[in-house]
Amino acid sequence: MSDGSDPNAITDALSAAIDAFNEEGYGVPTRESEIDPDAGWKTQLTKACRLLAAVNHLAGQGFYTAIIELCFGATERSVEAFALAEGSDTIDDFHDHTHCYDRANDLGLLSSTTTDRLRQLYDTNRTDSYYGEQRPTEQQADTMRQLSRSVHRHVTDQIREGGVCLCDSE
Repeated sequence: MSDGSDPNAITDALSAAIDAFNEEGYGVPTRESEIDPDAGWKTQLTKACRLLAAVNHLAGQGFYTAIIELCFGATERSVEAFALAEGSDTIDDFHDHTHCYDRANDLGLLSSTTTDRLRQLYDTNRTDSYYGEQRPTEQQADTMRQLSRSVHRHVTDQIREGGVCLCDSE
């Protein structure tokens, strides 16, 4: 397809999305109030809280793919929050989706066996459910929900400062 022949609906929506991310042309942005982008590790932890809130909202409605994706994201954000709070990491260290598991082990948050299993779960199943022909199941979504809540709860219990978690991850 040559330049200029893409559907206007796509190119217009793409331009609007780029403008929105650049905060151009839409007036004062309406931000997610629970997220403070200047709070370091707390930003990642509260993003995990918000992802878990979305999972709780979607639970029981048949959105298994969405729940699985959000749970992988919540697990990753939670572990990143710990590494940022308790290690010498910066957010720039986490552009690889599985680096957080290395840091969880390095910092003593989780054992090497558990972090290896988490990484393998991500590498095998997240990739298959996202890119492959796998059709996610209710059981997969439910178990991922339990896993992400358990990791989040463990992280919040281990961060020395505490009192930052915004969710009820029970």
